[in-house]
Amino acid sequence: MLSGGEIRRLIQSSQPLVSGYIDLERQLQPAGFELTVAEVFAFKGSGSLGFKDEDRRLPPFRPIRLSAERFTRLPPGAYLVRYNEVVRLPPNLLALIFPRSSLMRSGAILYTAVWDPGYHGRGQGLLNVYNPHGFKLKLNARIGQLVFIRLSRPASRLYRGAYQREGLT
Repeated sequence: MLSGGEIRRLIQSSQPLVSGYIDLERQLQPAGFELTVAEVFAFKGSGSLGFKDEDRRLPPFRPIRLSAERFTRLPPGAYLVRYNEVVRLPPNLLALIFPRSSLMRSGAILYTAVWDPGYHGRGQGLLNVYNPHGFKLKLNARIGQLVFIRLSRPASRLYRGAYQREGLT
């Protein structure tokens, strides 16, 4: 797993590991990098998934307006979250996201997937509010910590899936 010092060095390289962050010093952690909320969406229907890519149907959703100055209350339920940060993974790294402990202690959790070597984009996660009283969130809130794991050797095949370059245009 990469240390904060290694992450800083890769962020400051010609092809930054992470860009689009709000405050490098606040978000850089001893063994990771905190991700912040750019957008939140509520689901408006169902999705589907099969073995073939063409079976994948993402559900419709609607944006929820967030403010950096005032809290927005999210009732219990599932929400799609887009991060501010752009991540560019080299062939020798993969990334995982873990929820901030304050999020869990408030009755909410962040679910994510493996970010494969070669991924480049502004990723998304699933925020689930379990607290029956809801959860209040501000724009740019730090909700997850991205950790980077070095592979034993660079990947022979890089990520080229449907979410490559997501959120960049």
